[in-house]
Amino acid sequence: MRTLGTAAAALAVTVLAASCAGPESADLETSPATTPGVTDDSVVIGTHQPLTGPASPGFAHVSAGAGAVFDHINDNGGIHGRKIDYRVEDDGFDPARTMDVTRSLVDDDGIFAMLGGLGTPTHESVIEELNDEGVPDLFVSSGALAWDQPEEYPHSYGFQVDYSKEAKVQGAYIAENLSGDDVGLLYQNDDVGPASHSGIEQYLIDDIVAWESYDPGVPELDGQVAELKAADADVAVCYCIPAFLGLAILEAQEIGYEPQWVAPSFGGDVETISQLVEEYAEGTPAEDVPPETLTDGLIITAFLPMAAQEDDPWTAFYREIHEEYNEGAPFTDTTVYGMVQATLFAQLLMEVGPDLDRERLLQTLNSREWSGPGLVPFVATEEDHSGYSGVMVVRNRAGEEPEVLQEPRVTDSDGGEILPFELDRPAPDEVALFG
Repeated sequence: MRTLGTAAAALAVTVLAASCAGPESADLETSPATTPGVTDDSVVIGTHQPLTGPASPGFAHVSAGAGAVFDHINDNGGIHGRKIDYRVEDDGFDPARTMDVTRSLVDDDGIFAMLGGLGTPTHESVIEELNDEGVPDLFVSSGALAWDQPEEYPHSYGFQVDYSKEAKVQGAYIAENLSGDDVGLLYQNDDVGPASHSGIEQYLIDDIVAWESYDPGVPELDGQVAELKAADADVAVCYCIPAFLGLAILEAQEIGYEPQWVAPSFGGDVETISQLVEEYAEGTPAEDVPPETLTDGLIITAFLPMAAQEDDPWTAFYREIHEEYNEGAPFTDTTVYGMVQATLFAQLLMEVGPDLDRERLLQTLNSREWSGPGLVPFVATEEDHSGYSGVMVVRNRAGEEPEVLQEPRVTDSDGGEILPFELDRPAPDEVALFG
């Protein structure tokens, strides 16, 4: 029988490295014919995604979700007479490849905008070039703070709630609801770690008994999980991508460690975790344990409707689109993530109108309050490019809808309060995505 360490070595094959001026002075009278990527009947957009390689488990579903929404829009006539030509380039989560495919998208494909480029180290390698070229760099798929620097990167905009905001809400929830429990942190040793610590430590600094980091290039967590157990951490907060959260849960199962696991939105995709747990538990002591029992009770933060929330109108809407255009593929939280990015982009194009150019796009993005699928406000102004501003807290229940433990709350990335809010969230039929 394999040990879990052997399974971790196998995991290395597929999970090595993942995490995870003003607008350009274009003439407002520029015609679509002279705007890159825009013709009378199409608009070309691009993205870099890990379709293969170490970060592909789970994250490959992001562009599949976005593509399904764009197919739905195109089959309904497009936006102001234009079809969305969505070009997805595989960068394998390798920054050098990200640079190559981005140059190709900009120089060869002549994209109008970049949408949802995925990953902190990968997108950091191209953000300067995109801004120098005046390419709208929308809804970056990462919670790093780098995308919210409008003075330095006026064309770049965040999407998901940033790591610090999310960790603040987690920390406050744990302090209030798991009071007296010792907390252990397991985190990825890149921007995820410091940003998350700055949030959670505001509420739990006296309760944290272990700080354990992992290298995404070394898929082994036996030492780190053993340290969490040795420190008697009752709560294990894993700032990890799904593959490493799954590995941590398996390792804990093997050594008889049963903490309350807590995961962020970028790591708590239960469908993906369960698939990985099942795959890599083969031949280990956990191979006869149903994967859903290992994730049952997992506490997750989320800023979007979740794939398992079948009663949510946006989830139901997206599931219909997914079943039509992505038949046979799993419907996951990362699928929904990409679908929401496509929805926001479509809303933006609809609002800009038929006279589409890059400056109008950014002016429109900065000048509206955007509501739609998200559970918290989406922020995009000239001064603030941060994206979604908070999270809810849920508990995963095997075979059931997630249990909402705390309704969505919003905060900032520093020391501001965590606040409840009222969000008038429209239904899918109230949002125009084509026409």
